[in-house]
This record gives sequence, C-alpha cells and structure tokens, in this order.
Amino acid sequence: MIDNRPNIVLIMTDEMRGDCMGIAGHPDVQTPYLDSLASNGVYFPNAYTPCPSCIAARAVMHTGLSPRHCGRVGYRDRVDWNYGCTMAGELARAGYYTQCVGKMHVHPLRSLQGFHHIELHDGYLHTYRSASTPSCENQKAADDYFHWLREEKGVDADITDTGLECNSWVSRPWIYEEQLHPTNWVTSRSIDFLRRRDPRKPFFLMASYVRPHAPYDAPQHYFDLYEGKELTPPLTGDWDDRERLARDGRTYNSFTGPSDPELIRRQQIGYYACITHVDHQIGRLIQALNEYEVLQNTVILFTSDHGEMLSDHCFSRKSLPYQGSIRIPLLMNGPSELIGRPRVEKAVAGLQDVMPTLLELAGAEIPAHLDGQSLLHPGREMLHGEHSFGDLSNHFVVTETDKYVWFSQDGREQYFRLDTDPGERHNAINEPQYAARIDELRRFLIRELAGREEGYTDGERLIPGRTALAVLHNATGKNC
Repeated sequence: MIDNRPNIVLIMTDEMRGDCMGIAGHPDVQTPYLDSLASNGVYFPNAYTPCPSCIAARAVMHTGLSPRHCGRVGYRDRVDWNYGCTMAGELARAGYYTQCVGKMHVHPLRSLQGFHHIELHDGYLHTYRSASTPSCENQKAADDYFHWLREEKGVDADITDTGLECNSWVSRPWIYEEQLHPTNWVTSRSIDFLRRRDPRKPFFLMASYVRPHAPYDAPQHYFDLYEGKELTPPLTGDWDDRERLARDGRTYNSFTGPSDPELIRRQQIGYYACITHVDHQIGRLIQALNEYEVLQNTVILFTSDHGEMLSDHCFSRKSLPYQGSIRIPLLMNGPSELIGRPRVEKAVAGLQDVMPTLLELAGAEIPAHLDGQSLLHPGREMLHGEHSFGDLSNHFVVTETDKYVWFSQDGREQYFRLDTDPGERHNAINEPQYAARIDELRRFLIRELAGREEGYTDGERLIPGRTALAVLHNATGKNC
C-alpha cells in the first residue's frame, strides 16, 4: 500500500546570511529559485541561529533543543553526538525513508543520527585531515565526495587544489569541470536518491550544501555575474573595532575581514558567486522533483546553520551576535493544505523549530521535551542565542524590532533598534529612552541563564568574567 503522506525535502546551506536573497531585499545577490520558493510559500524574515557556528547550530536543528539543553554553546570538534532523540530518527520511526546528502559535521564522522543512509561531504575539516587521524575517521577515506573526486581526477585530487583555505576570505574560481564541484555533487546524489527510493514510502531528504561557506570557489560563470557590478559596501557603525582590523586584516583566515578594499570586493564576489551557484543547483533539484512526479506532494524547507559577517563592522566568519552572523534564511514551500497560503511570517524563528515543524508535517508525534516550536504555528517574540568565543564570548536576545547583547567576559553591553537601524550602525545602550526596554531584555537573559554551570548569573544580575565553555557537561540531550 502506498503511503500518501507528504515527502519532505530539507535544503540546508552553510554560512549563508539571511539577507542574501532577492526576496530579502539584497541589492546584489541573484537567487531566482529561492525567491520563487519563498514568494509561493512561507517566508520568515526574522529567523535566527541560536548558536552561530557549524556544529552547535546543527546540534540544535537535529535535536530540536536550545544550545543549553543540547549542550553545544560554542565550537569544539570530536565530541560524540550521543543524542537519543533526533529529527531523522523520529521521522524514520514514523515510517519515512530518510537520506542525507552532503554536510553533517557530527562525531564520529559517519554517525547516522537517525538517517537510514548518508552520502557524506563535510567540506574541509582540519581535525579529520591530520596525519595522526585514524583512516576510518580521516576525511580522505570517510568522506564520500573526496573519495569520488579522486576516482574522477586521480588519487591526489582535492578541493585544496585551488589554493584556497576553508576559513579564508580569499576567492578564485573552481579549477575543475563544473560537474565535479561539491555543490553539483550534492545535487546529483540527491537526484539519484529520487531514482532509487522506495516509492511506496514517503521520504525525508536532507540536501546539505557546504557552500557558501569558504572556500569561495564557485565555477567561473558565477564569478562573471558579479565581476562588473558595483557592489554595496560592507556595513559600518559607531562601535566598529578598527584596531582589531588593523592588527589582523592581512591574515587570510582571521575573524576580521581583509583590510584591503580590493580584497573585500573579491570576498564579496566569491561569496555571492557561491550563493548563486547553490541557488541554480537547487533549481536543478526542484526540476528533478517535478520530473519524478513528487513535487506536488513535497514540502521543501530551506535554511542555513548560520551567517557570515562578510566584512560588516570589520569582521568575517561567524560566532558573533550581529545580524550578518546570526540571521539566517528560512522558508517553506509546499501544498497549501499543509503550510497555508503564501505569506510572510514575521514572528521570530530559530533552528530548534525545524524538527517539530517537520514532525508535524509528517503527522508524527512531537516529543514534549523539545524547545522548538512548529513553524506552522509561529508565535515566538524573542530568542536567546549565544556563542563561547574567547574574549568575544557573547549572549544575545533578539526580537522582531530590537536586540540586546552581553559579552560574558568583560560585561560589555550593546543595544540595537533593528526596526530603524537594521544594519546595527548605532549602539544605543546608553540612550535613556531605551533604558526600560534594555532592562526587560536583560531580565529575560538572566532567566535564560539561571542555573547554568558557568555561573553567569545569581538570578538577580549578570556576572561577567566566568569561564565560557564550548560544551556543557550537564546536558547530553534526551530520549524521545
């Protein structure tokens, strides 16, 4: 008997800013397929990652838990994923055929996290490439894309052949044939899944792209789209750390952007080229869903794990509490009887909301312990996020209209009116007209941090200078 429940396709990018789509109003980036999905579906302009780096954000998404409850509040490699209740696992238990193609970024490297099958490409992960890494965990053996690329181009072929590094703002076009690019590979393997799936069962496919995360190495055509354009310059503000930029702006993988204006332009071109390349490959996947005659009964959810500062406010990469780092794209497209009419939903959404949303779409039970809320019934007013990050370890509370930031090591605070200052150009923390609102958001953060092992609060005030942990010791997730 054929199960007619909707198929679910979760499309995820890595390090894609929430403003980098045409439908988000970006003046430069071209995303025709994502714009089409959003304009004919449900678009969430106030979507955020609660912990802006790869591993932590994905732990939140796969478990439906806040960073505090899944235990990932910063970036640390090689910590086992021992979660007893996961998004793919619950969908599999509900009768879905589950497959992931592309990035997982879990440990151990090949951990299924509830999927029936994974075709893995995590991008370049330093800790899994060292000479001392056992072969079963070394990416050169365990990563399916790297294995395939060597079959195609020879035993020494690698994505590093471009000369680019995976956390660098340096950019240049891909040197091999376009169909050999990892972005194309994820789409090709996702389409092959449609060929070999069990047609009697609904499927959950996660197509997980590494780009636009560095290296910025899209094929030449996508660089050409932006080479001749006058690109909008990065955002600046009255609080920018220009001393840090002067110190680190010549280091290719620093957390500042480059200090050279031409290198900033090259960074933008490479990043935008990767986004449009991914967008076109998403279009290819949509066309395949249509050809296999499953598109009409498929819900597509698109998002990213976190953003990219892209030289805004003198910063690059992620981990920071600013819009370029924490705001993510989020949209749903599918049958109107499932997701409702096309619309813009302005409620604050987070990555922890993905799991309960997909479970509700599948008609599966939503575990009571989840922190996320189904996006089919949005209603969150504010969201707490955080990231341990050395002297810049931070917590933030973001709403539709404003944001409060607390740096846990030195106690600095910032306040931004996102409704009138979406670029965060002015830190209004000391303006008396906002004092009551700032205190309200600060009180919310104190409640969120109550009882934390770091000792960030005594319940009455925030306490700076406590050691910021990347992984909490007393949070290991829960069984369903």
